[in-house]
Amino acid sequence: MNVPQKTREEVKADREAKKAAKAAAKAAKGKNVSKGGNNNVKTVSPVTNCKLSKKNVEKDVARENVNKIAETDVKSKPIAANCDILEKSTKTDAATARDSQFTREVSKENTIQSSKIATQDCTSEDINKEKIGEKSKAELRAERRAKQEAQRAAKQQQLLAKDNNSKNKEPVKPSKSCVETKSECTVKKDVTRCTIKEDPHQLSLFKHLYHERENSWIHVAPVNWSIHPAIVRLGVQYESKVIVGSNARCIALLAAVKQVVQDFEKPAQADFIRGLDESLQQSLKYLHHCRPLAVSQHNAMRHLKWQMTRFSSLSDEQAKNKLQGVIDTYILEQIHLADKQISITIRKKISNGNVILTYGHSSLIHKILVEAHTAGKQFRVIVVDGRPWLEGKEQLRRLAKHGIECSYILINALSFIMPEVSKVFLGAHAILANGAVMSRAGTAQVALIAKAFNVPVLVACETHKSSERVQTDSIVYNELGNADELVNHQSNVETKKSLLTNWRAKKSLNLLNITYDVTPADLVTAVVTELAILPCTSVPVILRIKPSEI
Repeated sequence: MNVPQKTREEVKADREAKKAAKAAAKAAKGKNVSKGGNNNVKTVSPVTNCKLSKKNVEKDVARENVNKIAETDVKSKPIAANCDILEKSTKTDAATARDSQFTREVSKENTIQSSKIATQDCTSEDINKEKIGEKSKAELRAERRAKQEAQRAAKQQQLLAKDNNSKNKEPVKPSKSCVETKSECTVKKDVTRCTIKEDPHQLSLFKHLYHERENSWIHVAPVNWSIHPAIVRLGVQYESKVIVGSNARCIALLAAVKQVVQDFEKPAQADFIRGLDESLQQSLKYLHHCRPLAVSQHNAMRHLKWQMTRFSSLSDEQAKNKLQGVIDTYILEQIHLADKQISITIRKKISNGNVILTYGHSSLIHKILVEAHTAGKQFRVIVVDGRPWLEGKEQLRRLAKHGIECSYILINALSFIMPEVSKVFLGAHAILANGAVMSRAGTAQVALIAKAFNVPVLVACETHKSSERVQTDSIVYNELGNADELVNHQSNVETKKSLLTNWRAKKSLNLLNITYDVTPADLVTAVVTELAILPCTSVPVILRIKPSEI
């Protein structure tokens, strides 16, 4: 605020008042000195060109009123204009005045008048400076507020744009921009949520498995010219369950990789091995998006990459021939010859008249039973099956084709048939480092019931399915299938609908379709490998004697 300017007459009146105040001060000073004599009374000397604050003036006024009431004889002493009375001097003056019983105070009217004049003249500049300072602070605050408002408006625009994009997107598949350009989706952490909305029917205990499946949409490589057609075709077969089983999926992957190596062309000004490694990385990301890779597939690709590092000094054609030979050798030794040796080993454990129980469909168990029947062994097979895939039907069809006597039951009738079973043969998806067996969901239940009836459980598993991972349950890591597969089942009555047809309309109903379960080591009698029949506790030995690349 601006102080109003004084008129010329007011300025002259102020000057006259100042002169009169100075003269009165000099006169009062002379009287006080003459009266004081030998009493050593200290007087206050005026300090010129100093500032008198409002607080000091108010303190002086209060002090003067107290002294006026305490003492009846009050003598006037005007305060010097254009000066400030320091707190130290006022305190010492008050103390000495009480000791010497001299009054050197002014009347209330003169004090107020002089203080007003001094305050008006001495503090006018300070008031102006304070006003200027307040103005600058107010301007800074206004600038900060403007910046904050601008930032809030920008955030609001971004949120609105995000909402519009999510509404325009298709709910089933993510937008191509988020899939093809990873950098656009990773600019902000919240953008990754724009691809797939959370399903309200997801179980909180398995949230990490749902997120792992959803993240494959973001990190998957787009289907373009950089991915070989053989890999694209293989991914479609994985997703549609045309190729199932650990060994079948591993053989199909190695055959496709062999085709990729044969057709690979080295990029300009790049190394052959490094360029091939990048191409295989993109292919594996695409296949993982279609269906998570099995342990056997991971071990096979790890072995292949270890062999690729040894061929860096060779020419392109020589490296291609070497890699193709490595793939053929791996399929022959680690899968075919290993299956043959396991079949010979486990055939000795089958006696005439035995009742063999198996669960689901395993290519290795099928091969063992067929070769044992061909060798002249007389036995009967009970095939246990479970939803939703009902793989046991395929196992039953193939065994019956070879003339083997078979029975077919569902897993809920397992306890009724177990008393007449001689041995249980099970396949495996992988065997873990702690001796646990990871296999098709339902395998652990079969092994548990067999343990309760004291029936030996033999697991046929090749060493290339050994994993260094330790897992005690099927919650930490698993593969989630489509929950609708639990609802859609074949029925003889076409008009009859399942009670779970509209299960998504019920908020309190959740379905979970996990692919694998983990069988503890104490439920398995022995693991039959191409090396020998070993207890589950010997799995770390298998991992140690195998080549380091596997």
